[in-house]
Amino acid sequence: MNGMDRPITLFQPRQLEIGAGASGKLGDWAADAERVLVIASGPTAGYVERLSLPGALRVIDDVPPEPDLPAFEAVLEVARAHRPDLVVGLGGGSVLDVAKLVAALWDGEQDLRAVAGPNKVAGRRSRLAQVPTTAGTGSEAGIRALVTDPETKAKIAVESPHLLADIAILDPELTHSVPPAVTAATGIDAMAHCVEAFTNIRAHDLVDGYARLGIGLVGRYLARAVADGTDTEARAGMMLASYYGGICLGPVNTAAGHALAYPLGTRLGLPHGLANAIIFPHVLAFNQPVRPEKTAEVAEALGLEGRGRPTRLLDAAHGFCQRLGVEMRLSAHGAKRDALAEWAEEAHAIRRLMDNNPREMSVAQVQEIYEAAL
Repeated sequence: MNGMDRPITLFQPRQLEIGAGASGKLGDWAADAERVLVIASGPTAGYVERLSLPGALRVIDDVPPEPDLPAFEAVLEVARAHRPDLVVGLGGGSVLDVAKLVAALWDGEQDLRAVAGPNKVAGRRSRLAQVPTTAGTGSEAGIRALVTDPETKAKIAVESPHLLADIAILDPELTHSVPPAVTAATGIDAMAHCVEAFTNIRAHDLVDGYARLGIGLVGRYLARAVADGTDTEARAGMMLASYYGGICLGPVNTAAGHALAYPLGTRLGLPHGLANAIIFPHVLAFNQPVRPEKTAEVAEALGLEGRGRPTRLLDAAHGFCQRLGVEMRLSAHGAKRDALAEWAEEAHAIRRLMDNNPREMSVAQVQEIYEAAL
Protein backbone atom coordinates (compact mmCIF):
# COMPACT_ATOMS: atom_id res chain seq x y z
CA MET A 1 0.00 0.00 0.00
CA ASN A 2 1.45 3.36 -0.95
CA GLY A 3 0.52 6.79 -2.22
CA MET A 4 -3.03 7.98 -1.92
CA ASP A 5 -4.46 4.74 -0.54
CA ARG A 6 -2.13 4.63 2.47
CA PRO A 7 -3.86 5.87 5.66
CA ILE A 8 -2.21 8.92 7.24
CA THR A 9 -3.12 11.44 9.94
CA LEU A 10 -2.37 15.10 9.38
CA PHE A 11 -2.21 17.58 12.26
CA GLN A 12 -1.98 21.36 11.91
CA PRO A 13 -2.22 24.24 14.40
CA ARG A 14 -5.76 25.24 15.26
CA GLN A 15 -5.15 28.78 14.01
CA LEU A 16 -2.57 30.23 11.62
CA GLU A 17 -1.80 33.92 11.14
CA ILE A 18 0.58 34.94 8.37
CA GLY A 19 1.71 38.29 7.01
CA ALA A 20 3.71 41.40 7.86
CA GLY A 21 2.81 42.55 11.36
CA ALA A 22 0.87 39.36 12.18
CA SER A 23 2.73 38.99 15.48
CA GLY A 24 0.70 41.91 16.83
CA LYS A 25 -2.42 39.73 16.75
CA LEU A 26 -1.21 37.43 19.49
CA GLY A 27 -2.18 39.82 22.27
CA ASP A 28 -5.83 39.82 21.23
CA TRP A 29 -5.88 36.04 20.87
CA ALA A 30 -4.33 35.68 24.35
CA ALA A 31 -6.41 38.38 26.03
CA ASP A 32 -7.69 36.02 28.74
CA ALA A 33 -4.25 34.65 29.69
CA GLU A 34 -3.25 35.32 33.28
CA ARG A 35 0.24 33.88 33.50
CA VAL A 36 2.39 33.85 30.37
CA LEU A 37 5.81 32.28 29.84
CA VAL A 38 7.75 33.38 26.76
CA ILE A 39 10.62 31.10 25.75
CA ALA A 40 13.14 32.92 23.57
CA SER A 41 16.82 32.90 22.70
CA GLY A 42 19.07 35.93 22.89
CA PRO A 43 18.03 38.57 20.33
CA THR A 44 14.55 37.10 19.79
CA ALA A 45 13.55 38.34 23.25
CA GLY A 46 13.58 41.81 21.71
CA TYR A 47 10.37 40.95 19.88
CA VAL A 48 8.36 40.30 23.05
CA GLU A 49 6.89 43.80 23.12
CA ARG A 50 5.43 43.31 19.63
CA LEU A 51 3.29 40.48 20.97
CA SER A 52 1.34 42.74 23.38
CA LEU A 53 0.88 39.92 25.84
CA PRO A 54 -1.34 40.30 28.92
CA GLY A 55 -1.04 39.02 32.48
CA ALA A 56 1.97 38.18 34.60
CA LEU A 57 4.76 37.79 32.09
CA ARG A 58 7.99 35.82 32.49
CA VAL A 59 10.60 35.73 29.71
CA ILE A 60 13.35 33.12 29.38
CA ASP A 61 15.88 34.44 26.88
CA ASP A 62 18.81 32.04 27.11
CA VAL A 63 17.75 28.86 25.31
CA PRO A 64 20.93 27.73 23.50
CA PRO A 65 21.12 26.49 19.92
CA GLU A 66 20.66 22.69 19.80
CA PRO A 67 19.59 22.54 23.49
CA ASP A 68 20.53 19.49 25.53
CA LEU A 69 18.64 17.83 28.35
CA PRO A 70 20.06 20.00 31.16
CA ALA A 71 19.17 23.17 29.23
CA PHE A 72 15.61 21.92 28.75
CA GLU A 73 15.28 20.93 32.39
CA ALA A 74 16.41 24.41 33.48
CA VAL A 75 13.59 25.95 31.44
CA LEU A 76 11.11 23.41 32.77
CA GLU A 77 12.05 24.33 36.35
CA VAL A 78 11.30 28.00 35.67
CA ALA A 79 7.98 27.05 34.10
CA ARG A 80 6.96 24.99 37.10
CA ALA A 81 7.67 27.96 39.35
CA HIS A 82 5.73 30.39 37.12
CA ARG A 83 2.78 28.03 36.39
CA PRO A 84 1.80 29.54 33.04
CA ASP A 85 -1.59 29.12 31.40
CA LEU A 86 0.03 30.18 28.11
CA VAL A 87 3.48 29.22 26.79
CA VAL A 88 4.87 31.20 23.86
CA GLY A 89 7.77 29.97 21.75
CA LEU A 90 9.55 32.94 20.16
CA GLY A 91 12.62 31.99 18.13
CA GLY A 92 14.08 29.33 15.89
CA GLY A 93 13.35 25.65 15.81
CA SER A 94 15.17 24.77 19.03
CA VAL A 95 13.21 27.39 20.95
CA LEU A 96 9.92 26.21 19.47
CA ASP A 97 10.72 22.58 20.33
CA VAL A 98 11.50 23.52 23.95
CA ALA A 99 8.25 25.52 24.15
CA LYS A 100 6.24 22.51 22.96
CA LEU A 101 7.75 20.23 25.57
CA VAL A 102 7.45 22.75 28.39
CA ALA A 103 3.78 23.39 27.62
CA ALA A 104 3.13 19.65 27.70
CA LEU A 105 5.21 18.67 30.73
CA TRP A 106 5.44 21.50 33.25
CA ASP A 107 2.28 20.55 35.13
CA GLY A 108 2.83 16.81 35.27
CA GLU A 109 5.10 14.07 36.56
CA GLN A 110 6.54 12.87 33.25
CA ASP A 111 10.17 13.57 32.40
CA LEU A 112 11.59 13.92 28.91
CA ARG A 113 13.06 10.44 28.59
CA ALA A 114 9.74 8.92 29.67
CA VAL A 115 7.91 10.53 26.75
CA ALA A 116 10.53 9.81 24.06
CA GLY A 117 8.98 8.21 21.00
CA PRO A 118 5.43 8.45 19.69
CA ASN A 119 2.27 9.18 21.69
CA LYS A 120 3.59 8.97 25.25
CA VAL A 121 2.75 12.50 26.40
CA ALA A 122 -0.13 12.42 28.88
CA GLY A 123 -1.63 15.71 27.77
CA ARG A 124 -0.96 19.44 27.59
CA ARG A 125 -2.16 21.60 30.44
CA SER A 126 -1.47 25.06 29.03
CA ARG A 127 -2.09 26.72 25.70
CA LEU A 128 0.78 27.01 23.25
CA ALA A 129 1.54 29.81 20.80
CA GLN A 130 4.44 29.44 18.36
CA VAL A 131 6.06 32.50 16.78
CA PRO A 132 9.06 31.54 14.61
CA THR A 133 11.78 34.09 13.94
CA THR A 134 13.57 32.03 11.30
CA ALA A 135 12.34 30.17 8.22
CA GLY A 136 13.75 26.67 8.39
CA THR A 137 12.55 23.98 10.77
CA GLY A 138 8.80 24.45 10.43
CA SER A 139 8.56 23.35 14.06
CA GLU A 140 5.56 25.61 14.57
CA ALA A 141 3.51 23.35 12.27
CA GLY A 142 4.21 19.96 13.77
CA ILE A 143 3.95 17.51 16.63
CA ARG A 144 7.63 16.59 17.06
CA ALA A 145 10.35 18.00 19.31
CA LEU A 146 14.03 17.13 19.62
CA VAL A 147 16.46 17.63 22.50
CA THR A 148 20.06 16.35 22.65
CA ASP A 149 20.95 13.67 25.16
CA PRO A 150 24.33 14.79 26.61
CA GLU A 151 25.33 11.21 27.45
CA THR A 152 24.82 9.66 24.02
CA LYS A 153 24.99 12.84 21.87
CA ALA A 154 21.86 11.51 20.15
CA LYS A 155 18.55 13.29 19.76
CA ILE A 156 15.70 12.50 22.15
CA ALA A 157 12.71 12.64 19.80
CA VAL A 158 9.19 13.16 21.15
CA GLU A 159 6.08 12.94 18.98
CA SER A 160 2.57 13.68 20.22
CA PRO A 161 -0.55 15.61 19.18
CA HIS A 162 -0.26 17.28 22.59
CA LEU A 163 2.76 19.19 21.23
CA LEU A 164 0.66 20.92 18.57
CA ALA A 165 0.35 24.70 18.73
CA ASP A 166 -3.01 26.31 19.39
CA ILE A 167 -1.87 29.23 17.25
CA ALA A 168 1.11 29.73 14.95
CA ILE A 169 2.07 33.19 13.74
CA LEU A 170 4.27 33.69 10.68
CA ASP A 171 5.39 37.32 10.67
CA PRO A 172 8.09 37.88 8.04
CA GLU A 173 9.14 41.12 9.72
CA LEU A 174 10.57 39.04 12.58
CA THR A 175 13.06 37.49 10.14
CA HIS A 176 14.40 40.73 8.64
CA SER A 177 17.48 40.72 10.87
CA VAL A 178 18.46 37.08 10.25
CA PRO A 179 21.97 37.17 8.68
CA PRO A 180 22.38 36.01 5.07
CA ALA A 181 24.32 32.85 5.96
CA VAL A 182 21.69 31.77 8.48
CA THR A 183 18.90 32.65 6.04
CA ALA A 184 20.53 30.42 3.43
CA ALA A 185 21.16 27.45 5.72
CA THR A 186 17.73 27.49 7.35
CA GLY A 187 16.08 27.93 3.96
CA ILE A 188 17.87 24.87 2.61
CA ASP A 189 16.76 22.99 5.73
CA ALA A 190 13.14 23.90 4.94
CA MET A 191 13.67 22.65 1.41
CA ALA A 192 15.26 19.43 2.69
CA HIS A 193 12.18 18.71 4.78
CA CYS A 194 10.04 18.97 1.68
CA VAL A 195 12.42 17.03 -0.57
CA GLU A 196 13.01 14.18 1.89
CA ALA A 197 9.27 13.77 2.47
CA PHE A 198 8.62 13.99 -1.28
CA THR A 199 11.08 11.21 -2.14
CA ASN A 200 10.38 9.15 1.00
CA ILE A 201 9.22 5.53 0.90
CA ARG A 202 6.26 6.74 3.00
CA ALA A 203 5.39 9.55 0.58
CA HIS A 204 1.70 10.35 0.24
CA ASP A 205 -0.12 12.32 -2.44
CA LEU A 206 -1.54 14.77 0.11
CA VAL A 207 1.87 15.51 1.60
CA ASP A 208 3.43 15.62 -1.87
CA GLY A 209 1.22 18.65 -2.55
CA TYR A 210 2.66 20.56 0.40
CA ALA A 211 6.17 19.43 -0.52
CA ARG A 212 5.85 20.71 -4.09
CA LEU A 213 4.58 24.05 -2.83
CA GLY A 214 7.46 24.36 -0.37
CA ILE A 215 10.15 23.45 -2.89
CA GLY A 216 8.70 25.90 -5.41
CA LEU A 217 8.69 28.71 -2.85
CA VAL A 218 12.36 28.04 -2.01
CA GLY A 219 13.22 28.15 -5.69
CA ARG A 220 11.50 31.51 -6.10
CA TYR A 221 12.36 33.27 -2.86
CA LEU A 222 15.43 31.95 -1.04
CA ALA A 223 18.04 33.76 -3.13
CA ARG A 224 16.03 36.99 -2.80
CA ALA A 225 15.80 36.64 0.98
CA VAL A 226 19.56 36.03 1.21
CA ALA A 227 20.35 39.03 -1.02
CA ASP A 228 18.01 41.44 0.79
CA GLY A 229 16.91 40.55 4.30
CA THR A 230 14.25 43.27 4.27
CA ASP A 231 12.51 41.87 1.19
CA THR A 232 9.28 41.15 3.06
CA GLU A 233 7.65 39.25 0.22
CA ALA A 234 10.63 36.91 -0.05
CA ARG A 235 10.73 36.50 3.72
CA ALA A 236 7.02 35.65 3.77
CA GLY A 237 7.54 33.13 0.97
CA MET A 238 10.29 31.43 2.94
CA MET A 239 8.22 31.34 6.14
CA LEU A 240 5.44 29.63 4.22
CA ALA A 241 7.93 27.19 2.67
CA SER A 242 9.20 26.39 6.15
CA TYR A 243 5.63 25.86 7.39
CA TYR A 244 4.89 23.49 4.52
CA GLY A 245 8.07 21.59 5.37
CA GLY A 246 6.86 21.29 8.95
CA ILE A 247 3.58 19.80 7.73
CA CYS A 248 5.56 17.24 5.70
CA LEU A 249 7.37 16.10 8.84
CA GLY A 250 4.18 14.96 10.57
CA PRO A 251 2.77 12.02 8.62
CA VAL A 252 5.89 11.28 6.49
CA ASN A 253 9.03 12.72 8.15
CA THR A 254 12.54 13.06 6.76
CA ALA A 255 15.00 10.35 5.74
CA ALA A 256 18.73 9.81 5.27
CA GLY A 257 19.57 13.50 4.82
CA HIS A 258 18.54 14.40 8.33
CA ALA A 259 20.01 11.21 9.78
CA LEU A 260 23.41 12.19 8.36
CA ALA A 261 23.00 15.77 9.54
CA TYR A 262 22.35 14.97 13.20
CA PRO A 263 25.90 13.84 14.11
CA LEU A 264 27.20 17.05 12.58
CA GLY A 265 25.04 18.99 15.02
CA THR A 266 25.83 16.96 18.11
CA ARG A 267 29.52 16.25 17.39
CA LEU A 268 30.61 19.45 15.64
CA GLY A 269 28.08 21.80 17.19
CA LEU A 270 26.80 22.88 13.78
CA PRO A 271 23.42 24.62 13.68
CA HIS A 272 20.76 22.24 12.39
CA GLY A 273 20.12 24.21 9.21
CA LEU A 274 23.80 24.37 8.28
CA ALA A 275 24.29 20.64 8.86
CA ASN A 276 21.38 19.85 6.57
CA ALA A 277 22.56 22.28 3.91
CA ILE A 278 25.94 20.55 3.73
CA ILE A 279 24.40 17.10 3.40
CA PHE A 280 21.46 17.97 1.12
CA PRO A 281 23.18 17.79 -2.33
CA HIS A 282 24.81 14.44 -1.54
CA VAL A 283 21.63 12.64 -0.50
CA LEU A 284 19.60 14.23 -3.30
CA ALA A 285 22.05 12.76 -5.83
CA PHE A 286 22.34 9.43 -3.98
CA ASN A 287 18.57 8.90 -4.18
CA GLN A 288 18.19 10.06 -7.79
CA PRO A 289 18.46 6.56 -9.36
CA VAL A 290 15.43 5.29 -7.43
CA ARG A 291 13.37 8.50 -7.57
CA PRO A 292 14.22 9.91 -11.01
CA GLU A 293 10.88 11.59 -11.76
CA LYS A 294 10.52 13.30 -8.40
CA THR A 295 14.18 14.29 -8.37
CA ALA A 296 13.69 15.87 -11.78
CA GLU A 297 10.79 17.90 -10.35
CA VAL A 298 13.02 19.12 -7.51
CA ALA A 299 15.80 20.05 -9.94
CA GLU A 300 13.41 21.97 -12.16
CA ALA A 301 11.89 23.89 -9.25
CA LEU A 302 15.36 24.92 -8.06
CA GLY A 303 16.73 25.63 -11.52
CA LEU A 304 19.39 22.92 -11.28
CA GLU A 305 21.18 21.67 -14.35
CA GLY A 306 22.62 18.18 -14.74
CA ARG A 307 19.55 16.32 -13.61
CA GLY A 308 20.41 13.34 -15.85
CA ARG A 309 23.32 11.86 -13.85
CA PRO A 310 23.90 11.79 -10.07
CA THR A 311 27.40 13.29 -10.33
CA ARG A 312 26.16 16.23 -12.39
CA LEU A 313 23.17 16.71 -10.10
CA LEU A 314 25.45 16.66 -7.07
CA ASP A 315 27.62 19.39 -8.60
CA ALA A 316 24.57 21.46 -9.50
CA ALA A 317 22.95 21.16 -6.07
CA HIS A 318 26.27 21.83 -4.34
CA GLY A 319 26.69 24.96 -6.45
CA PHE A 320 23.14 26.07 -5.60
CA CYS A 321 23.96 25.96 -1.88
CA GLN A 322 27.41 27.45 -2.30
CA ARG A 323 26.11 30.41 -4.30
CA LEU A 324 23.81 31.21 -1.39
CA GLY A 325 26.91 31.66 0.76
CA VAL A 326 26.92 28.34 2.63
CA GLU A 327 30.38 27.01 3.55
CA MET A 328 29.94 23.46 2.29
CA ARG A 329 33.23 21.92 3.45
CA LEU A 330 33.01 19.96 6.69
CA SER A 331 36.72 20.51 7.20
CA ALA A 332 36.10 24.26 7.39
CA HIS A 333 33.80 23.56 10.33
CA GLY A 334 36.36 21.50 12.23
CA ALA A 335 35.63 17.98 11.01
CA LYS A 336 38.54 15.51 10.97
CA ARG A 337 38.73 12.49 8.69
CA ASP A 338 39.45 10.07 11.54
CA ALA A 339 36.08 10.89 13.15
CA LEU A 340 33.97 10.14 10.09
CA ALA A 341 33.70 6.38 10.58
CA GLU A 342 32.21 6.82 14.05
CA TRP A 343 29.78 9.46 12.78
CA ALA A 344 28.75 7.15 9.94
CA GLU A 345 27.90 4.38 12.41
CA GLU A 346 25.92 6.85 14.48
CA ALA A 347 23.96 8.22 11.52
CA HIS A 348 23.26 4.75 10.14
CA ALA A 349 21.78 3.73 13.50
CA ILE A 350 19.07 6.43 13.34
CA ARG A 351 16.63 3.92 11.90
CA ARG A 352 13.52 6.06 12.47
CA LEU A 353 14.86 8.18 9.58
CA MET A 354 17.15 5.87 7.62
CA ASP A 355 14.36 3.35 7.17
CA ASN A 356 12.37 6.05 5.33
CA ASN A 357 15.02 6.52 2.67
CA PRO A 358 14.01 5.28 -0.79
CA ARG A 359 17.45 3.73 -1.39
CA GLU A 360 19.21 1.54 1.15
CA MET A 361 22.34 3.23 2.46
CA SER A 362 25.13 1.24 4.11
CA VAL A 363 27.49 2.49 6.79
CA ALA A 364 30.24 2.59 4.17
CA GLN A 365 28.09 4.73 1.89
CA VAL A 366 27.32 7.14 4.74
CA GLN A 367 31.03 7.46 5.37
CA GLU A 368 31.64 8.07 1.66
CA ILE A 369 29.18 10.97 1.75
CA TYR A 370 30.91 12.46 4.79
CA GLU A 371 34.27 12.10 3.04
CA ALA A 372 32.92 13.76 -0.10
CA ALA A 373 31.65 16.64 2.02
CA LEU A 374 34.91 16.97 3.98
